[in-house]
Amino acid sequence: MSNTQKWRIRQALPSEVEHLSGLAFRSKSYWGYSDRFMQACLEELTIDKCYIEKNPTFVIEAARNAVGFYSLERISAAEVELSFLFVEPDFIGKGYGRKLITHAQEEARHLGYSKMIIQGDPNAERFYRSAGGLLVGTRKSASIPNRELPIFCINLRESDENPLG
Repeated sequence: MSNTQKWRIRQALPSEVEHLSGLAFRSKSYWGYSDRFMQACLEELTIDKCYIEKNPTFVIEAARNAVGFYSLERISAAEVELSFLFVEPDFIGKGYGRKLITHAQEEARHLGYSKMIIQGDPNAERFYRSAGGLLVGTRKSASIPNRELPIFCINLRESDENPLG
Protein backbone atom coordinates (compact mmCIF):
# COMPACT_ATOMS: atom_id res chain seq x y z
CA MET A 1 0.00 0.00 0.00
CA SER A 2 1.27 3.44 -0.86
CA ASN A 3 2.26 5.61 2.07
CA THR A 4 0.40 8.46 0.40
CA GLN A 5 -2.92 6.59 0.79
CA LYS A 6 -4.67 8.22 3.74
CA TRP A 7 -6.45 5.95 6.19
CA ARG A 8 -7.84 6.10 9.69
CA ILE A 9 -9.54 3.77 12.15
CA ARG A 10 -12.60 5.03 13.98
CA GLN A 11 -15.57 3.73 15.94
CA ALA A 12 -18.31 2.25 13.76
CA LEU A 13 -21.64 4.09 13.67
CA PRO A 14 -25.01 2.37 14.12
CA SER A 15 -26.11 4.00 10.86
CA GLU A 16 -23.45 1.95 9.01
CA VAL A 17 -24.80 -1.52 9.77
CA GLU A 18 -26.17 -2.17 6.27
CA HIS A 19 -22.92 -1.10 4.63
CA LEU A 20 -20.83 -3.18 7.08
CA SER A 21 -23.02 -6.26 6.58
CA GLY A 22 -22.61 -5.92 2.81
CA LEU A 23 -18.86 -5.43 3.24
CA ALA A 24 -18.66 -8.64 5.32
CA PHE A 25 -20.59 -10.55 2.64
CA ARG A 26 -18.39 -9.22 -0.20
CA SER A 27 -15.23 -9.96 1.76
CA LYS A 28 -16.29 -13.55 2.49
CA SER A 29 -17.23 -13.97 -1.19
CA TYR A 30 -13.64 -13.08 -2.12
CA TRP A 31 -12.63 -16.69 -1.37
CA GLY A 32 -14.76 -18.05 -4.22
CA TYR A 33 -17.48 -19.72 -2.19
CA SER A 34 -20.62 -20.83 -4.03
CA ASP A 35 -23.81 -18.75 -3.96
CA ARG A 36 -25.47 -21.49 -1.87
CA PHE A 37 -22.63 -21.40 0.66
CA MET A 38 -22.79 -17.60 0.85
CA GLN A 39 -26.57 -17.61 1.36
CA ALA A 40 -26.09 -20.08 4.23
CA CYS A 41 -23.63 -17.61 5.82
CA LEU A 42 -25.81 -14.53 5.32
CA GLU A 43 -27.23 -14.39 8.85
CA GLU A 44 -23.87 -14.69 10.59
CA LEU A 45 -22.40 -12.02 8.28
CA THR A 46 -25.15 -9.53 9.19
CA ILE A 47 -24.44 -6.92 11.84
CA ASP A 48 -27.15 -4.83 13.50
CA LYS A 49 -27.36 -1.64 15.56
CA CYS A 50 -27.78 -3.52 18.83
CA TYR A 51 -24.58 -5.47 18.15
CA ILE A 52 -22.56 -2.30 17.52
CA GLU A 53 -23.96 -0.70 20.67
CA LYS A 54 -22.94 -3.74 22.79
CA ASN A 55 -19.54 -4.58 21.22
CA PRO A 56 -16.59 -2.31 20.40
CA THR A 57 -16.64 -2.11 16.60
CA PHE A 58 -14.12 -0.21 14.51
CA VAL A 59 -13.98 0.80 10.84
CA ILE A 60 -10.91 1.49 8.73
CA GLU A 61 -11.42 4.25 6.17
CA ALA A 62 -9.39 4.94 3.05
CA ALA A 63 -10.19 8.03 1.03
CA ARG A 64 -13.14 8.58 3.41
CA ASN A 65 -14.74 5.22 2.55
CA ALA A 66 -15.17 2.36 4.99
CA VAL A 67 -13.03 -0.42 3.51
CA GLY A 68 -12.90 -2.80 6.48
CA PHE A 69 -14.00 -3.36 10.05
CA TYR A 70 -13.76 -5.58 13.11
CA SER A 71 -15.42 -5.99 16.47
CA LEU A 72 -14.55 -7.40 19.87
CA GLU A 73 -16.88 -9.64 21.89
CA ARG A 74 -16.22 -10.20 25.59
CA ILE A 75 -15.86 -13.87 26.55
CA SER A 76 -14.63 -13.38 30.14
CA ALA A 77 -12.64 -10.86 32.16
CA ALA A 78 -9.45 -12.19 30.52
CA GLU A 79 -10.61 -13.24 27.05
CA VAL A 80 -12.11 -11.42 24.11
CA GLU A 81 -13.13 -12.79 20.71
CA LEU A 82 -12.20 -10.98 17.53
CA SER A 83 -15.29 -10.95 15.35
CA PHE A 84 -16.18 -9.58 11.94
CA LEU A 85 -12.67 -8.81 10.68
CA PHE A 86 -13.46 -8.11 7.03
CA VAL A 87 -11.89 -6.02 4.27
CA GLU A 88 -13.40 -5.01 0.92
CA PRO A 89 -12.10 -7.36 -1.81
CA ASP A 90 -10.33 -4.55 -3.71
CA PHE A 91 -8.36 -3.73 -0.54
CA ILE A 92 -7.39 -7.29 0.48
CA GLY A 93 -3.63 -7.79 0.42
CA LYS A 94 -2.88 -4.07 0.76
CA GLY A 95 -2.23 -3.91 4.51
CA TYR A 96 -5.66 -2.88 5.76
CA GLY A 97 -6.33 -6.21 7.47
CA ARG A 98 -2.97 -5.95 9.22
CA LYS A 99 -3.84 -2.43 10.42
CA LEU A 100 -7.19 -3.70 11.73
CA ILE A 101 -5.79 -6.69 13.62
CA THR A 102 -3.00 -4.58 15.12
CA HIS A 103 -5.61 -2.03 16.25
CA ALA A 104 -7.79 -4.85 17.63
CA GLN A 105 -4.89 -6.18 19.71
CA GLU A 106 -4.11 -2.70 21.05
CA GLU A 107 -7.79 -2.05 21.84
CA ALA A 108 -8.18 -5.42 23.58
CA ARG A 109 -5.08 -4.74 25.70
CA HIS A 110 -6.44 -1.28 26.52
CA LEU A 111 -9.71 -2.90 27.66
CA GLY A 112 -7.75 -5.21 29.98
CA TYR A 113 -7.91 -8.51 28.09
CA SER A 114 -4.96 -10.90 28.09
CA LYS A 115 -6.08 -13.28 25.32
CA MET A 116 -7.78 -12.82 21.97
CA ILE A 117 -9.68 -15.76 20.49
CA ILE A 118 -10.34 -15.84 16.75
CA GLN A 119 -12.59 -18.14 14.75
CA GLY A 120 -11.06 -17.73 11.32
CA ASP A 121 -11.96 -18.68 7.81
CA PRO A 122 -9.63 -21.51 6.70
CA ASN A 123 -8.43 -19.23 3.88
CA ALA A 124 -7.23 -16.67 6.46
CA GLU A 125 -5.08 -19.07 8.50
CA ARG A 126 -1.80 -17.64 7.20
CA PHE A 127 -2.99 -14.11 8.02
CA TYR A 128 -3.90 -14.97 11.63
CA ARG A 129 -0.71 -16.96 12.17
CA SER A 130 1.37 -14.01 10.89
CA ALA A 131 -0.47 -11.77 13.39
CA GLY A 132 0.69 -13.99 16.25
CA GLY A 133 -2.21 -16.42 16.32
CA LEU A 134 -1.56 -19.94 17.54
CA LEU A 135 -3.92 -22.61 16.18
CA VAL A 136 -5.57 -24.07 19.30
CA GLY A 137 -8.46 -26.11 17.89
CA THR A 138 -11.56 -25.95 15.74
CA ARG A 139 -15.21 -24.98 16.15
CA LYS A 140 -18.25 -26.19 14.22
CA SER A 141 -19.53 -23.65 11.74
CA ALA A 142 -22.78 -21.98 12.78
CA SER A 143 -23.89 -21.89 9.13
CA ILE A 144 -22.49 -24.90 7.28
CA PRO A 145 -23.13 -28.45 8.56
CA ASN A 146 -20.03 -30.64 9.03
CA ARG A 147 -17.66 -27.70 8.56
CA GLU A 148 -14.93 -27.11 11.13
CA LEU A 149 -13.36 -23.66 11.45
CA PRO A 150 -9.89 -23.01 12.89
CA ILE A 151 -9.64 -21.31 16.27
CA PHE A 152 -6.61 -19.16 17.03
CA CYS A 153 -5.40 -17.59 20.26
CA ILE A 154 -3.27 -14.48 20.45
CA ASN A 155 -1.53 -13.78 23.72
CA LEU A 156 -1.95 -10.07 24.47
CA ARG A 157 0.59 -10.05 27.31
CA GLU A 158 4.11 -9.85 25.92
CA SER A 159 5.61 -11.30 29.13
CA ASP A 160 3.69 -14.58 28.92
CA GLU A 161 4.98 -17.23 26.56
CA ASN A 162 2.08 -19.68 26.75
CA PRO A 163 -1.03 -18.26 25.02
CA LEU A 164 -3.21 -20.93 26.61
CA GLY A 165 -2.06 -20.60 30.18
